[in-house]
Amino acid sequence: MVNRRSMKLRAAVGAVLTVLVLGGCAQGLGGGAYSRTEARRAMTVQFGSIESVRAVQLEGTKTPVGSVAGAAVGGIAGSTIGGGRGQAVATVIGAVAGGLAGAAVEEGATRTPGVEVTVRLDNGQFLAVVQADEGERFRPGERVRVLRDGGTTRVSR
Repeated sequence: MVNRRSMKLRAAVGAVLTVLVLGGCAQGLGGGAYSRTEARRAMTVQFGSIESVRAVQLEGTKTPVGSVAGAAVGGIAGSTIGGGRGQAVATVIGAVAGGLAGAAVEEGATRTPGVEVTVRLDNGQFLAVVQADEGERFRPGERVRVLRDGGTTRVSR
């Protein structure tokens, strides 16, 4: 009896650790973070001055990992309740509830602070860019570069 519970607890802890480790693998979204595919590609550069800076939240990742890990933990927890048909029902309910909870935990654990930077370009056009807050501490009036590459735009010094 103790051995079975110990194995279930280990499986649950392993699933939760998997969610946390994989959540830490999320790609950076700041002005200094580049994907591998952006390397060695030309970017359009414009210059301007910062008009305003506003703190925002970037939603976390929503991969199947959180749901699957949560469902596994919930199913294991539910299987310890009752016996026979009641145990089967509790297992299913536990898996569904665990899946929903796991997805919410993953999204919350991988949520990051961001910044919305409004730039007045030298041509008079205004541009707002949202990116991860990597501690740049942009200030109104500061001169910056706006880099564009297809669908990616970032603000940097």
